[in-house]
Amino acid sequence: MTSGLDILDAPSPNFGERLSPVSMIVLHYTGMESGEAALARLRDPEAQVSAHYLIEEDGRIFRLVDEGKRAWHAGRAHWRGIDDVNSASIGIEIVNPGHEFGYRPFTPEQMSSLIPLVADIKERHGITRGNVVGHSDVAPARKQDPGELFNWHALARLRLALPRPTRNLVDPGWPDGGFMLALERFGYDVTDPVAAVTAFQRRFRPEMIDGEIDMECRCILLALLLPRPQGED
Repeated sequence: MTSGLDILDAPSPNFGERLSPVSMIVLHYTGMESGEAALARLRDPEAQVSAHYLIEEDGRIFRLVDEGKRAWHAGRAHWRGIDDVNSASIGIEIVNPGHEFGYRPFTPEQMSSLIPLVADIKERHGITRGNVVGHSDVAPARKQDPGELFNWHALARLRLALPRPTRNLVDPGWPDGGFMLALERFGYDVTDPVAAVTAFQRRFRPEMIDGEIDMECRCILLALLLPRPQGED
């Protein structure tokens, strides 16, 4: 488990038994004023929250919950037909004050630690790129993390997450209802349409997040739904 990575154990009591096999990785930001405060909260029995891993701004990786257990990180969430996201996922918290306390880019040290950690988890559990997601993807009406400043490209270029489609984009001309059906097919909970579109933009078009369906959104979503070459997950 996590062979070759320097990981510090900081056990949290906040976990339960898995009810399904691991098929997802969910990335978060801590959204607190310091890493120390976040680590303390994730280990506080009264808080009833946790994650499997936490990555500090200096790149240190802490293991809070064994991967075989169900950490409490996603809350009420949905992705690709899965409603108990906690049971099906590994949760990774990345220290960042978030939108409430002064959101800023993630540090190079954090990304340097995150990339091999995601690669290791993804390989061991056979997780597809489409199931390496952000908290906002699985809980669009409630969450914004890891947010528009997270460097998804750094993961995508190593085939650790889906890339943003940029070539040969075609507008399918869907009406808004058709776009929402396609977004639901891709994996999002579309109960709150504006929140779902906003989460999609935050992930795949972060330079303009307005919750409005436009031609670029339609083009990107169609490209994501098209079959990929054989052998690509």
